[in-house]
Parts: sequence; C-alpha cells; structure tokens
Amino acid sequence: METLSLFPPEASGEWFDIPDGRLYWAPAFFTAAQAQTYFEQLRKTLDWRQEQIRIFGRNVWQPRLQAWCGEASYTYSGLTLSPAPWTPALLSIKTACEAVCDQQFNSVLANLYRDGQDSMGWHQDNEPELGPQPVIASVSLGETRRFVLKHLHSKQKITFDLTSGSLLIMAGTTQQYWTHAIPKSRQPLSARMNLTYRTIYPAAGAGAGA
Repeated sequence: METLSLFPPEASGEWFDIPDGRLYWAPAFFTAAQAQTYFEQLRKTLDWRQEQIRIFGRNVWQPRLQAWCGEASYTYSGLTLSPAPWTPALLSIKTACEAVCDQQFNSVLANLYRDGQDSMGWHQDNEPELGPQPVIASVSLGETRRFVLKHLHSKQKITFDLTSGSLLIMAGTTQQYWTHAIPKSRQPLSARMNLTYRTIYPAAGAGAGA
C-alpha cells in the first residue's frame, strides 16, 4: 500500500491524473486573509446543525456540524436536507470554483469540524443524483486537516493536508474507484470548515458528505 505526497506546500494549483481518477489541487487558492474572512462570515451566518444518520440499522449522531445550501434537496443515510438560500460568501466562493473546473454548481454541503475529534468516515460521493462522473469542489477554511483518498482495489493512498484557503477538486471517475475520509486527530485542533460544491441532478437517490 503506497502513500503519495503529490505536491509541496508551495505548489500552484493544477489538474493531474491519478489511477482511475482526476484531481485539481491548489493549496493557496484563497489568501490567508480571504480564507479567514470567509470562515468568520460563514460560521456566523450558516444554520449549523448536528444531524442523525442511519448506519447499519441504527441512528447515530454525525461527528461534526453541517449546513446545506443552494437549489436542491439532498438525501443520504436516511437524512433529507432541504436547502437554505445562498449567502453572498457562498456565491463568491462558488463563482471562483466554477471558473477553475468549468462546471456550474447548484448546491453546497458545508461541514464544520469543531476540533480534532470531529471527523468524516470513509465514503464515496457516487449517488445517481450527482451524475455519472461527479465534479466535487472542496474548499477548506480554518484549521489544517488531513484528507485521505484510498483506491478501492489497489488500496493505494493519496494524502493531502487541507490548509486554509485550499481547493481540492475530485473529477472524472474518482468517485467510482476511490473512497475518501477526514480522520480524527489526537492533537488538539481548532475549528475547520469545509465547503463541498456539487451539482444535484433531478434523479432519485441517496447521498453522502465530503
């Protein structure tokens, strides 16, 4: 099982191919000042909630807070999210992401990791309403957290330290062949916000977070 570190922290954003997938990585897509401003605005203005989801037949609390905004509802693990309206900050970030990936997004899932014990388990964003080759644009604000991609067959891993202001885009067949997670950390960490922009198509199905 191989772990790859693809770019040094100072690398500029660019698209690159991985086995059975395609990624874009920009560790400083927004400046530190921009990222801090967005973080403070969104932490105050979004309706953050801790939701229960159904896993293996039982209800469990998600280990993070979240907010769903945009133009479409989203359902995953027995939970249906009705969208709150776009905010000016979310729209500004959305426009910047769309310019990079030539993709129009109609929704965003915002996750708030309050400390190192908040996490995201292994999952794929491969539900029917996301289309056959989803484009997921993930913007990080606040504390740096480790993000891990793992190939379903080869078990190869790719890791990123998602710094404040960074942009990671997953495209192509990434969601078909790779799973991803935000592991817990034993170190004391401050809050980190993640905005995952996506396009919801008019199809029935169940979704996941990022």
